[in-house]
Amino acid sequence: MHAAPAPSTASAQPTPPAPSVPAPSDRAASAPEPDGRRMAALATLVGSGLSNQTGAAIGSLAFPVLGPLGVVAVRQYVASIVLFAVARPRLRSFTRHQWWPVLLLALVFGTMNLSLYTAIDRVGLGLAVTLEFLGPLAIALSAARRRVDACCALVAAAGVVTLMRPQPSADYLGMGLGLLAAACWASYILLNRTVGRRVPGAQGSAAAAAVSALMFLPVGMVLAIRNPPTPTALMYAVAAGVLASAVPYLADMFTLRRVSAPAFGLFMSVNPVLAGLVGWLVLGQNLGVIEWAAVGAVVAANALSILTSRR
Repeated sequence: MHAAPAPSTASAQPTPPAPSVPAPSDRAASAPEPDGRRMAALATLVGSGLSNQTGAAIGSLAFPVLGPLGVVAVRQYVASIVLFAVARPRLRSFTRHQWWPVLLLALVFGTMNLSLYTAIDRVGLGLAVTLEFLGPLAIALSAARRRVDACCALVAAAGVVTLMRPQPSADYLGMGLGLLAAACWASYILLNRTVGRRVPGAQGSAAAAAVSALMFLPVGMVLAIRNPPTPTALMYAVAAGVLASAVPYLADMFTLRRVSAPAFGLFMSVNPVLAGLVGWLVLGQNLGVIEWAAVGAVVAANALSILTSRR
């Protein structure tokens, strides 16, 4: 999950937000980036997506010992450490006007990751990430007023209906958790915009990550006492935090300064495909032809909306 305040969409596997993206007018006024740097930024963006999905897959390997709750708790700790080190928020200077959206962001951040990882445990990485991706896609399409965007919404809806069609082995609770993660991600994007306006830099995001980590601290302590984690499971959970939080955040800091918001959203739209591939290669989770077609429909809807909006 990347959820930057400005882009119309964000990556699957939500992570702490990157710095705000300059407005189009600001970009137009700035000197264009050399092609080499832009290509490096796009390559970093793809690498960030792979890191995100690989981190989630590795984290799921710790589910038998820690469960999704334990893995998410460790991930929140890692995210908090990384953001605090980068942003160094001045918490004592925050006003009540700044604190309330930060606290809401912390609540949404924790709920989003917990619902996503629980969905991954129940329905697999590819399906869970595709359902979660509906959150930023809905944000992007809701702000549009063109016929092509209405068609994109219908295509995405058809893909979701296909993924959630009745089957003997269908796990509707897992799918519902994926949709809950989507709703949380949409809320996360909107709250990030509010926090970004009220708190300078990434201080608000760092504060939200810290509060979220504190919320999970009692949970982590109880889990550690009741079922002490093995070194291997703990290593998997920490790797998930690094690959799905630290690496994507730092990558976004690099790429969002070098590519436009539409390009960012376009490249992030391939995350459901990356999730399906990583789930297959790392976890042995195979998607059928129909499922791949449904994932492609959701990705195509986002890509078409972004590409046509640039004309």
